Amino acid sequence: MNRAIYLGYYLKKLDREKFRVFLNHASKLTGKPRTAILSDVVRSVFTYNISILEYFQFGFFDLSQKEREQWAGTGYMYEYQLRMNPRNDRHILEDKTLFYKHYGDFFVHRVADIETIKNQPEIADEILANPSGRLVFKSAEGNCGTDVEIKRCSDFNRASILDFMEKRGFPLVEEFIEQHPQLNRLSPSAVNTVRIFTQLDDRNEVVILGCRLRISVNSPVDNMAAGNLAAPIDETTGQLSGPAVYSDITKEVQECHPVTKVKIPGFQIPYWEETLEMVKKAALHRPQNRSIGWDVVITEKGPGLIEGNHDWCKLLWQLPVRRGMKSALKEF
Repeated sequence: MNRAIYLGYYLKKLDREKFRVFLNHASKLTGKPRTAILSDVVRSVFTYNISILEYFQFGFFDLSQKEREQWAGTGYMYEYQLRMNPRNDRHILEDKTLFYKHYGDFFVHRVADIETIKNQPEIADEILANPSGRLVFKSAEGNCGTDVEIKRCSDFNRASILDFMEKRGFPLVEEFIEQHPQLNRLSPSAVNTVRIFTQLDDRNEVVILGCRLRISVNSPVDNMAAGNLAAPIDETTGQLSGPAVYSDITKEVQECHPVTKVKIPGFQIPYWEETLEMVKKAALHRPQNRSIGWDVVITEKGPGLIEGNHDWCKLLWQLPVRRGMKSALKEF
């Protein structure tokens, strides 16, 4: 019954143009008629608990049954993450204002909510004086780079910044983050964030499920959903351990950044030991949420948290290593 409901949800949310492109691409690659692939898509939604587009993104049209069983899709992850991060605890991760209040000690940049600006106007002055000269206004629940506005500090004072937040409905303002020069060398169009997936085991010890770097490609955001790249990070060394991939199956994997031409495998993430240490501390900070995808910014001053995701992305987790990783979750 649940999977029939999931299918209805997938159909409602389906990007039909992307589906058409993926279907034609898969048919061309395999030589199979589109009708046969469509039938297999529906069977796979029920059999493997995946979404419609994931059939193509996971490459199911070219996989055996055993290989298909290894991939964790939307339905499986929804059920898994609901058990790991209960509804009455995950709100701290969903609401950016609450996240900043509970995890602010892990931030490397200044952030303030609208109530803080009202009660401590000198905080507004400090944020307005940040070295980047820019401000980022955010909604409480936006994701994938949505509901964000970037403005110049010179356009505001402590009174007008509050007026802007109230009129535009932005509960948060923060200083624009300037990423580490090495990451800027790799891709300067956006802040390229590290995603680290953590899991608490039955002894409340932190298990690292994977580490990835999101890489912008002429984009103001770094999300794969916006057409950008992602590459795997070796947990031990902090080096990128393979080429970068898109979630668009019509695009080739990239050994070098398509714009800057910087080589991707072997690229070193700065402050790697400090990054892992910070994320492990954050994972234990509120252990009610047991499986979190952390977004980390790397600056010249070191690493800092951006957000924690209770519904972390299975594409970003699995596509860069080009294999299904469901088995890594079964013991939990």
